Amino acid sequence: MALLKIEDFDPNYRDTFGGNDLQGMSVYTEGSNEEKFGNVTDVLVDEEGHLRYLVVDLGFWIFGKKVLLPIGRSRIDYNSDRVYVSGMTREQAEALPEYSDRMTTDYDYEEQVRGVYRSPAMGASVSPVADATYDRSTYNYQQEPSLYEINDRDHQTLKLYQERLIANKTRVKTGEVTVGKHIETETARVSVPIEKERVVIERVTPADAGQAVAPGTVSFQEGEVARMEIYEETPDIHKEAFVREEVRVSKVVDRETVDAEETIRREELDVNTTDQTFVDRSTNLPTDRI
Repeated sequence: MALLKIEDFDPNYRDTFGGNDLQGMSVYTEGSNEEKFGNVTDVLVDEEGHLRYLVVDLGFWIFGKKVLLPIGRSRIDYNSDRVYVSGMTREQAEALPEYSDRMTTDYDYEEQVRGVYRSPAMGASVSPVADATYDRSTYNYQQEPSLYEINDRDHQTLKLYQERLIANKTRVKTGEVTVGKHIETETARVSVPIEKERVVIERVTPADAGQAVAPGTVSFQEGEVARMEIYEETPDIHKEAFVREEVRVSKVVDRETVDAEETIRREELDVNTTDQTFVDRSTNLPTDRI
C-alpha cells in the first residue's frame, strides 16, 4: 500500500486538525522521566488519508537519523505541542531502520519497521511469532490496531457546526410601465359670419317729374353707364397645433421591512465518561464559531 506525505495528499490538512500542525512537534518519551529525543518532520498517510506514521528526526539521540513512528504508538498533546511515545529507548531507536525522503516505503521496509515495534521490548501486545501470519498480498493496517488504530480512537478531531440566518436582498423585476401617446380624432364645428354685397336697383319717380328742363341743359348721350364694385367675404378655416399639457414620468422608491423567522440548528458536544479523568480544556468560542 502506497504511503503519501500528508501535504501531498491534502494541502489544507491543517484545517482538518483544527488549525494544528503535527509537523514541528517535539517528541518525548512517556513516563515519570520524560526525555525529548526528536521532532516530527513529516506525516505519512495511506491512500485513503488515514494517518499511519510520524517521521521523527532523532537529532537529540542520533544525529541525522530519521525513523518512522506508527501513529498508534503515539499520544499527541496539542495543548503542549508534544508527541509522547511509550516504551522508547535510545537503543530501540537505533534498532529502527533509517527513513529518507528519497526512499520508497514499500512492504519490505514497513515490515522492518513493524518488526522492531512488535518486539516485547517496545511494549508490543503481540508476540514476534505472530509476524509469520502476515502475508504481503493480504496485509492491511487493521490487522495491527496497536500500531495504527489508536489514532482513530484517541486523536480524532470533531468539528461542531451551527446554522445561522443570512439575510440578503435580490432585485427582481415585478412589472413594467410603458408611457406613450396615440391620436384620437373628432369632428369640430365652428361658425364664421360672413358678409356678401349685392346691388339693389330701384326705380322711383323724382319730385320734379314732368317739369321741362331749360333748353341746352340736356345732352343726350348713348352708352352712359354707372359702375359699382360688389364684394363678399369667404370663410378662411384651417388647423393649427398647440401644446395642451405636459406629462412627466419618474419613479419613487417605497421602503418596508420584511421579517423572517426560521429554525436554525447547532451542534453541542456530548461527553460520556465512566470516571473522573476527563478534563474539559475547551475555550469559550463565539456561538457562530463553534
